[in-house]
Amino acid sequence: MYVGLFAALTLVLILAFKGGKTEPENPSPVFSASNNHTGLPQVIRPAKLKPEYSFAGEALPMGNFDVRERLARELTVNSYYHSSTTENLKKMLRFFPVIEPILERNQLPKDLKYLAVAESNLSNAVSPAGAKGFWQFMSPSARQYGLEVSSEVDERYHLEKSTEAASKYFKDLHKRFGNWTMAAAAYNVGPTRFSREKSLQRMDSYYDMNLNVETSRYVFRIVAIKEVMQHPTDFGFYIDDDQNYPPLKDFRTVEVKETIENLGDFAIEQGTSYRMLKLYNPWLISHKLSKKSGKTYQIRIPN
Repeated sequence: MYVGLFAALTLVLILAFKGGKTEPENPSPVFSASNNHTGLPQVIRPAKLKPEYSFAGEALPMGNFDVRERLARELTVNSYYHSSTTENLKKMLRFFPVIEPILERNQLPKDLKYLAVAESNLSNAVSPAGAKGFWQFMSPSARQYGLEVSSEVDERYHLEKSTEAASKYFKDLHKRFGNWTMAAAAYNVGPTRFSREKSLQRMDSYYDMNLNVETSRYVFRIVAIKEVMQHPTDFGFYIDDDQNYPPLKDFRTVEVKETIENLGDFAIEQGTSYRMLKLYNPWLISHKLSKKSGKTYQIRIPN
């Protein structure tokens, strides 16, 4: 009798201590300063893969475990690369409306716009090797595709002109390598080196080639960027409309055929600032602009 009473009292005390509830087998974590040694109240989970993915209309071979794992890695990296991904999502509204019509006019897949995200985070970046602009052209390739690169003008920083040049380059790569996946990989590593690796490895598919780390990740990174930017809320990114960077449309264009000795003076004469002049015309890389025979420059002046 006493044994049974003792057992009953013990059970009552246990239930009272637990609030009358039994704990689930896999409880959700509850974070507080006392049980989280890092002080970071977060739950980290890898991104779940969908059955199908594509790049520029070309399906990824998702039946290949290596392909799945490489894509899963890039989805995780871009899902948790918070600051960069957030900024790219905010810049998307400003720059994609400039890039997309140029790709469409050149009859190119719109997915190629994500190369500009992978290459430069939609900015006029400069690489350690000297590649510049949204599309990261080296100066010889830039000149080959019609861009002016000098001490005063660098059209790798001119978004419209550099996108036109990139479009021509994409067409040449597609013609040479046969599909957009291979063209994207060649864009990253360079067509000569890519062609050599393709020949040495006897492979006709990017997914079957063993390349340097950056190029091996490149197409998967683009597909991951595309996925996150097309479905940001699925990855926890919420950008209010008023937080996006609006397009730079409110400007007038001035034709310049003569030397401008000082762009600071020119900016003041045009009713703007040196900073705004450079922001709207990042291809002007000096304090002056010299006259060139037969050359006319279109300079944007913000209203």
